[in-house]
Amino acid sequence: MEMDKLDNKLVLSELENRFRGSFVVLGEPHGLLTVSVEEDIITDFLVFVKDHPKLRFNYLTDITAVHYPTEEKDFCVVYHVHNMLHNVRLRIKVFIAGPMPTIPSATSLWNGANWMERETYDFFGIVFEGHPDLRRILNMDELDVFPMRKEYPLEDPNRVDKKDFYFGR
Repeated sequence: MEMDKLDNKLVLSELENRFRGSFVVLGEPHGLLTVSVEEDIITDFLVFVKDHPKLRFNYLTDITAVHYPTEEKDFCVVYHVHNMLHNVRLRIKVFIAGPMPTIPSATSLWNGANWMERETYDFFGIVFEGHPDLRRILNMDELDVFPMRKEYPLEDPNRVDKKDFYFGR
């Protein structure tokens, strides 16, 4: 029996059957289906897309985050999962709030999530509940900030060598 070719339409159909009204399609930039789910169902969502016999997004490519300081939910945790059999990818976004944003760990699903979550914690300060060893991975332990947060101006506005008239503006 031949298996249906997995595509975004089939992925959406299976997601609708299981999570109707619990996720939002954000788009398909460059063919990459991108959905948003709430943090309270992220673990169920990840288990479903990983273990479902048609979807089988069983390879975790990446976990990262984005900081949107002007938004109410100012952090976005981003998961990229891959079905290697059909070469189809899915991006899952979860918007959460700070100052110490928290989301369940995916380490029970993928061992590789361990270092990805540690890196995301190290740079964004996102706490992954249930992580077996959540501590800094690249920055110094003494660092009391999270460098990828957009909490500081990019340049000192008082620097005189950065004035427009020095650059003919």
